[in-house]
Amino acid sequence: MTSVKLKHLDRFVDRHGKVRYYFRRGKGPRIALPGEPGSLEFIAAYQKALDEAPAKVGLADRGGKGTFDQLTRDYFASPDFLRLAPQTQAQYRGIIERFVINDAVGHRQVHEMTRQHVQAIIARRANTPGAANNLLKKIRILIHFAIDNGWRKDDPTVRIKRFAEGEHHTWTDGEIAKYERRWAIGSRERLAFALLLYTGQRASDVTKMAWSDVSDDGIWVVQRKTKAKLLVPLHPELRSILAITPKTDSTILQTSFSKPFSTDGFSNFMADKISTAGLPDRCVTHGLRKAAARRLAEAGCSANEIASITGHATLDEVARYTKAAEQKKLARAAIGRLSGTPDAIQFPNLSPGLGNGDEIPSVFNANLGDWRPRQDLNLRPSD
Repeated sequence: MTSVKLKHLDRFVDRHGKVRYYFRRGKGPRIALPGEPGSLEFIAAYQKALDEAPAKVGLADRGGKGTFDQLTRDYFASPDFLRLAPQTQAQYRGIIERFVINDAVGHRQVHEMTRQHVQAIIARRANTPGAANNLLKKIRILIHFAIDNGWRKDDPTVRIKRFAEGEHHTWTDGEIAKYERRWAIGSRERLAFALLLYTGQRASDVTKMAWSDVSDDGIWVVQRKTKAKLLVPLHPELRSILAITPKTDSTILQTSFSKPFSTDGFSNFMADKISTAGLPDRCVTHGLRKAAARRLAEAGCSANEIASITGHATLDEVARYTKAAEQKKLARAAIGRLSGTPDAIQFPNLSPGLGNGDEIPSVFNANLGDWRPRQDLNLRPSD
């Protein structure tokens, strides 16, 4: 049987599980198509919609008063949306537009949305918890925008719980060493890896690092997501790798065609090189950012010190990245207390001081039975 692909045809499943079809040319209006594809009424309605002259419909013409179509139009034109980074705008727009189309809510009145509606919308995405949580966040943003502008007074997303998500795996030292054994210093693969690991930045920021950003003090980074401007000092390993890397007037990392990487292109590049190094699927590019935070925590850095490198907006995010390192040190300290080990256990006060920049690095001395400041830092013992 030969199948024919029809132009301008939208297909989606509504909230009742029924498959519906619409004709939509470009960003024009959606025209409902009755019956099943191939039926006489379906073909007649499709042909009629196809024969009509395409209407010039812009974003300003979408939806009636008080509808989700109008709400999305107003939100995309608002300062709340426009102050976001371009990459973030594209992500928000894509999620919101797909929601309006796939869930057929464009013509729905915003004030009519109930808690049960939101629960049903999110439940349909239970098999993809990350996508479900992202959509819940965007619906909440739209609702808050509607409340701020007098469209409704209550928030139907209140107390709707997020799905549990798996976190990105934090690379272990063994996995880091395995990648480094496969890709030698001097290769583009090793340069990319070192920039990720020793700066702790996102892939989207690493691709934008230019030679003009490098100085004796470090690498200047303006994060695309947070707009934070950071100076990341050069780790000796990264400094030595940069020293033998040919300089250009463009970005530090370049494709095989001597062009800057796109964010997606770089992600694909790294995924391929990680796989070639024989590492498991759990090792992804973002896990190197977590590994950088882990190493800083294990070296005794405070939460504020770690955030000064990673650029995290809140120290809660830093705690989430470094909780495994803190647990490991706490466990070692606990066993040290229990066993009465005569050797002092080096352990920064991460837990009580997390979120404070002035915590005092200290040492547990089993002979004295308490915590004392590290003598090599010339700190006065606490009273």
